[in-house]
Amino acid sequence: MNKTKIIEKTKEFVKSEMLKGDPGHDWQHVLRVNNIAKKIAKKEKADLFIVELAVLFHDIADSKFTNGDETIAPKKIKEFLNLLKIDEELIEKVNYIVEHMSFKKNQPMEKSIEFKIVQDADRLDAIGAIGIARAFSFGGYKNRLIYNPEIKPNLNQTKEQYVKAEGTTINHFYEKLLLLKDLMNTETGKKFAEKRHKFMEKFLGQFYKEWNGKA
Repeated sequence: MNKTKIIEKTKEFVKSEMLKGDPGHDWQHVLRVNNIAKKIAKKEKADLFIVELAVLFHDIADSKFTNGDETIAPKKIKEFLNLLKIDEELIEKVNYIVEHMSFKKNQPMEKSIEFKIVQDADRLDAIGAIGIARAFSFGGYKNRLIYNPEIKPNLNQTKEQYVKAEGTTINHFYEKLLLLKDLMNTETGKKFAEKRHKFMEKFLGQFYKEWNGKA
């Protein structure tokens, strides 16, 4: 089976799997991340096949929607790719990216250029106009307050605190979204992130004006 057919088969499988979760972590999210990842991959001269496979699988069983179980995704990925007779080494590369790319696991680790690209692309979809929409969508899904000035952002969250966080959606900007620009791995990702970051800052400025009754 050639690479094009493998990608098409994978798209069919992932799309059928992504029926749960909130609208910010759906098939459309995967498509957006895939589009931006391919643009970065061409600029950074990476292995597009590994990048696209990892992107397609990156949210297939997000632990946010599996009661924190992080073992489901790698099992599903390995089982599916074994059916397509994919080389074991390639499966391990894809699984490594999927298992370690999350913001909550942001610790020093070995990153291939493909890992860096997939992580950058996913983070880019978490900021800017789309990122704002996704933040409030997920906040609604978790029944979180939009904003409460008495609840301050937790800027030093542990992984456990991040997973169990029940703060406001506005706090989430300070706890994660505004931090992503400086966590980009590639030069291309950094350039894309600048514009989206500025848009979020502008949004927050307007939000506070309206919250305080100003025009």
